[in-house]
Amino acid sequence: MEESTRRFTAIDSGSEMKEILTSVYNSLLLKGYNPINQLVGYIVSEDPTYITNYNGARSLITRIDRDELLQELLTSYLGKK
Repeated sequence: MEESTRRFTAIDSGSEMKEILTSVYNSLLLKGYNPINQLVGYIVSEDPTYITNYNGARSLITRIDRDELLQELLTSYLGKK
């Protein structure tokens, strides 16, 4: 059995993170969830089941490193960029 290395595209910019978060937010909203509560649940627990599969939202959110996301959110919130 041959094993191959999986390669994932890393998120390297705040603007791409924002696009992904916006898309995930909209997917959660369309499915009737409270997007903020669901995103906070995901960020705190890193449990992807907080995010719907609708429109590939769960797959998208897992492309973002949680630590980098928190760093970007705090930097943006505090206006320190």
